[in-house]
Amino acid sequence: MLLGAGSARAQDPKAYPLKPVRLVNPYAPGGSVDFVARPISQKLSEAFGQQVIVDNRPGGGTTVGTHIVTRAAPDGYTLLATTNALAMNVALFRKLPFDPIADLAPIALTVQIPNVLAVHASFPVTSVQELVSLARAKPGQISYGSSGYGTVTHLAMELLKSMSKTEIVHVGYKGGGPSITALLTGEVPAAIVAIPGVLQHVRAGKVRLIAITAAKRSETAPELPTIAESGVPGYDVTVWHAMFAPRATPRAIVDRLNAEVNRILRLPEVRSVLLNSHLVPVGGPPQALADALKGDIARWSRAARDAGITPE
Repeated sequence: MLLGAGSARAQDPKAYPLKPVRLVNPYAPGGSVDFVARPISQKLSEAFGQQVIVDNRPGGGTTVGTHIVTRAAPDGYTLLATTNALAMNVALFRKLPFDPIADLAPIALTVQIPNVLAVHASFPVTSVQELVSLARAKPGQISYGSSGYGTVTHLAMELLKSMSKTEIVHVGYKGGGPSITALLTGEVPAAIVAIPGVLQHVRAGKVRLIAITAAKRSETAPELPTIAESGVPGYDVTVWHAMFAPRATPRAIVDRLNAEVNRILRLPEVRSVLLNSHLVPVGGPPQALADALKGDIARWSRAARDAGITPE
């Protein structure tokens, strides 16, 4: 009888959590997901009185760590901290070992990372409209760099090309660092990059920022117009981070996690750390994350198809 009562209590959402919680990060240590997940896990540990431990499980373009969570017991003790690579992988892999919509329960969006359209300082373009006009006048003669085939910086520009009906040549590099180096040297005149990676070069006058890729202007760079308001209506590439649980996790546990994450993202000390790194706290209800995931799956599938990308 005592064992039965203990088991029932362990499954009681009101008693959650009764033991440490594992927050799986499907990326290697030291990246932006770690930077966001660790302060959240620390504050969750304080709120719960139980350790929330970040567990890095990289591999397979984030599919390894994500699969661990989709196979875990839906009891709230194994969670996922990831990015919208979750949606992109639907377009990049022929057969995933999980369904991002059917196998995961959204908890909350955590942050957005402003990506920007940047050009070399010598490139004679100061707006999206000027870039589009030049590309139409010189089809196939302008190039852009990305951090690699199938990455967000590749597909974001392919989406821009498709929506603006332009022909710009893709040059893929092995990572964000080499692509920014190529932009700095003028090897490629343009690129879509994460704003933290180029700020110092903007201040040094080597790179010029043209527009932000998200649908709304960024809280960290409000002076930058969006691509949508700069002549390509409807364009929206928002890089987001979020937390998920296995699909059948009790709603009461999901709601409690959502409330705590939203509270943490409003804490001045957490907001300050994130905003200083150009990571914009988001939060919101689980449904907002569900909508973002579904919208991105459709968006990236279309972008990959337009770019002629064949799923692996």
